[in-house]
Amino acid sequence: MIASLRGTVQEKGLEEVIIDVGGVGYRVFLSSLSLGRLPAEGEAVQVRIRTVVREDAFELFGFMSRMEEELFLMLNSVSHVGPRLALAVLSGMEVPELVAALGRGEVARLTKIHGVGKKTAERLVLELKEKVKTLHLEQVATQMQPEAPASKNLADLISALVNLGYKVPQAEKAAASASERLGEEAAFQALFREALKMLRATP
Repeated sequence: MIASLRGTVQEKGLEEVIIDVGGVGYRVFLSSLSLGRLPAEGEAVQVRIRTVVREDAFELFGFMSRMEEELFLMLNSVSHVGPRLALAVLSGMEVPELVAALGRGEVARLTKIHGVGKKTAERLVLELKEKVKTLHLEQVATQMQPEAPASKNLADLISALVNLGYKVPQAEKAAASASERLGEEAAFQALFREALKMLRATP
């Protein structure tokens, strides 16, 4: 199985990136947070890979760190949580924050992630509350603030939009509009989706 890919960013989408490795383009699905951290198209990149094989699909899931990959495997091990939902959960919070939320049993906070209902959040906590401690992230997670500062969220949002190919002025305007509409304390994922919606609606 493929363990990692090193190549050039050929094309980026909302949920995936195509990485050119020696003339072969690999479609890799990543969390929205990891997608936002990818270099620009045409630049070199390396990602960790997990291959998921089903009767009707052969999919590659990518991660920017070993910790993100390990948490993905834990999430995917939970009953009724497939790889796509596991990736959606990773899109909702930074890894240390997610580990902290699971370790503390913060069901309400987990339900704020797009696609995660109360039953799923309760199942995640029930099955992973103790397991996440093996990631050795508890100390890091507890030192973090519950929410990233608003200014950091906006900076990360602008960076993510620029990495998708938008010009800096466009990204800054969309980020500011999304923040104004949803509030500065909104989650990164919500701001990201709102900004993209605005950019697509702009002629």
